[in-house]
Amino acid sequence: MKNEETQGTEKKHVHISSYYQLGIILIVLLFLTFLSVFVAAIHFGALSIVVALLVASIKGTTVATYFMHLKYEKPFIRIMVGGVFFLFALVIIITFIDYFLR
Repeated sequence: MKNEETQGTEKKHVHISSYYQLGIILIVLLFLTFLSVFVAAIHFGALSIVVALLVASIKGTTVATYFMHLKYEKPFIRIMVGGVFFLFALVIIITFIDYFLR
């Protein structure tokens, strides 16, 4: 559902999520949390960190997309948030490279 709010002379679209959609997202996040715990119990060796970061990235993207309403924002805002995630991934990659070359 979309509602319209008026501020002065311009109309602003406000997105309101349904309880059903929020419930589905809750179930997905709970599943990913249990997956994180399950992955922590199994030792993948050097891949343990990669798998944990991958699951955490999926959870963070889900939260940003639905709870922060990035799915309904303008493309410029989405590009800016994507740039922040890209810089974060770059820092993580550089850290891993530094760790492996020591």
